[in-house]
Amino acid sequence: MAAVLACGPGAVISHRSAVELWKLREVRQGPTDVTAPNRRGRAPSGIRSHRDDRLTAMERTEVLDIPCVSVPRALLDFAAVAPIWELRRAVSEAEVLRILDHAAVRGIIRRHHGRRGVARLRMVIDEIRPETRRTRSEMEREFLRICERAGLPTPKVNVSMRLVGCTQKPDFLWPNANLIVEADSRTFHDTDSAFQLDRRREQRFQLAGWEVAHCTWEQIF
Repeated sequence: MAAVLACGPGAVISHRSAVELWKLREVRQGPTDVTAPNRRGRAPSGIRSHRDDRLTAMERTEVLDIPCVSVPRALLDFAAVAPIWELRRAVSEAEVLRILDHAAVRGIIRRHHGRRGVARLRMVIDEIRPETRRTRSEMEREFLRICERAGLPTPKVNVSMRLVGCTQKPDFLWPNANLIVEADSRTFHDTDSAFQLDRRREQRFQLAGWEVAHCTWEQIF
């Protein structure tokens, strides 16, 4: 708080210090990173100052009553100053803490196109959530290419199957092998209700004599 107040109106904790304040990385000794809209001149001792007059209201918040950048903005700032392995760990910890909003991160990447750190943050987000930038048809095409390269028979894609009391459309189906492969996206499967529905869906396939295997979008891409 002292560092924020020392940097004048509109100042917020940012970069490494913001990531530490959000508990995405361990607290380290060193200067406190502060971003201010009109910061000029030499920063007070113990402060690493940054100037940015494009900070929006969406990129500002408070953590422990201390003005700070939002999680997406903190990750963008961190991407500009940290090695890629540290950025991956910070993003992973944000997921664990349930404070990573993928749509908000994508939005900040678009708004700050060309800024240092954008390409690195986009790469990390693409690694863990390819479905946020690729369509389902692209996923299906990539899966079929994998099958072709491996010399596997071409599966049927999204065909309707009449089961007990319902109709289902498995992602990939090999009738001769009694095999179904489901491609799971966290966008649609990482909720309590989806967890229940997915178990019921799989059980119906199994009762009908099908073997069911799962893969993720991340594995496919």
